[in-house]
Amino acid sequence: MIDQAQGESLPGVASVKDVVLTYGKIQALAGVTLEIPAGRMVGLIGPDGVGKSSLLSLLAGARAIQQGQVSVLGGDMRQVSHRNRVCPRIAYMPQGLGKNLYPTLSVEENLQFFARLFGHDAAERRRRIDDLTRSTGLFSFLTRPAGKLSGGMKQKPGLCCALIHDPDLLILDEPTTGVDPLARAQFWDLIGSIRQQRTGMSVIVATAYMENLPSASILPTCWTVFRKACRWGSASVCPWRWRRFTAPSC
Repeated sequence: MIDQAQGESLPGVASVKDVVLTYGKIQALAGVTLEIPAGRMVGLIGPDGVGKSSLLSLLAGARAIQQGQVSVLGGDMRQVSHRNRVCPRIAYMPQGLGKNLYPTLSVEENLQFFARLFGHDAAERRRRIDDLTRSTGLFSFLTRPAGKLSGGMKQKPGLCCALIHDPDLLILDEPTTGVDPLARAQFWDLIGSIRQQRTGMSVIVATAYMENLPSASILPTCWTVFRKACRWGSASVCPWRWRRFTAPSC
């Protein structure tokens, strides 16, 4: 993948090679190989059930590697020592609105909790929380329980919790599914604004809908499309395989 604006290859933030993942008799990933450049926003596009979430969970270190190689931020994710070093540099928003939030805690309490996990003192927590909530329009909702927020609003504290420690890699799994078109547009605008402030941060996004994609004018983006490929024959199970279609501008 080439950043044509710079005219040179970008170093990789992550790579997978010959990755296979199964759930019982169901094959979610079948020999996936992919290079993901650093400092860019990379999209994985494909229908539900093709294995996007499975791949992202491997990249985030949230799922055990069964077969193949997964490298993130310069090291092997099979190695416990490497995972312990790099996982604090990764932010992962799993699929489902508010899945990384505690619904009975307020927005403030959720953010305080995640900031404490990363060892920020009281003054630093206050600075980061105020900066993030002002930039996302959440400042006036700090006392509201996360579970009382609307679907579109739940995205914002979830994103703030993910960004509270200034990650090098942000992984978003179907972040705009289940919200209205206006909330989707606002979310992508927010991501674009955050990336302009944090130019070194890499972002990986999975989505099933082409209309969910941000406009190319927001940020340098490389969208990679995956689809299901069936091998017809005597086999009773049709394995999932990934075929890559990368936009010419990437």
